Formats: sequence, C-alpha cells, structure tokens
Amino acid sequence: MLLLMFHLDKDRYVLDVGQIEEVLPYVAAKAIPGTPDGVVGAISYHGRPVPLIDLCVLALGRPSAEVMSTRIILVRYPAEGGREPLLGLVAERATEIIARDASDFGPSGVDAGTPPYLGPVATDDHGILQLVRVEALLPAGIRDALFRQIEAVS
Repeated sequence: MLLLMFHLDKDRYVLDVGQIEEVLPYVAAKAIPGTPDGVVGAISYHGRPVPLIDLCVLALGRPSAEVMSTRIILVRYPAEGGREPLLGLVAERATEIIARDASDFGPSGVDAGTPPYLGPVATDDHGILQLVRVEALLPAGIRDALFRQIEAVS
C-alpha cells in the first residue's frame, strides 16, 4: 500500500493514500467560533468549506509550524449514510510517499491511554512508523457537530 508520511516532532506517522483526496500547501484558515481544540477552522476547496484539524494540536498541544513542508492533507472522512465529507489535516513534514505491505504493520505493544486514531506500527532503518486511522480522529459527537457547523456556513 502507498502511504503519505508526516511527522509529529521526531516521530513518523503515515496515512493510507487511498483516503487522501489531495495534498495542499498550508494556507491560513477561517476561524469558526465554538469549535473544539485542534480545530483550526475551515478552508475553501473548490468553493466549498472544509473543516481543518491541526494534528500537532491534537497530539502535542502546540500548533503546526508554518513552514514550507507543512501541508494540508484533504482526507475523505467516513460518515453515516456512506457519505465521505472532506476533512483537512494540517501536518508537518508531509512530503514523502512510501510503499509498505499491510502485513508489515502490527500492534504497537502500548494500548492503555493510546488515542484511538493511532493504529498499528511498522519498523524500518529509521525507526518506527505508525499508521493513523482517519476514521477515528474525531469522536462521533464532535465530528457530527463539526460537519453540521461547516454545512451551515456553506
């Protein structure tokens, strides 16, 4: 499978490119009042608003650096009724595609207290890679409220 690698500080994470709509350069977002921590706001993608989540805020408690290698990864977020609304993920150093077999990934060995969006791990010459589960990034209540609020803006 093909994976897009990004970093959270020194650690490497990957997303399955099959879930990715497009990777965009970082742009400032329109703030949306009342959104939960980690929600940067919304951007316009082909004329429609897309909610934007900062992965560094979610995982590390700090915003992503506004540098050339910081990207917005537009993913298709699985939702009720077979819908796949777009969700923008701000990620640092999101510039490399790698190929790995799904069988390369296995349990991390650490489950207690681990956020549900962190999936199995694989190793290579540079250390550990961890798969991020897009469908588990947002709890259902926050996800539904976020997409409902974005739809109300459009």
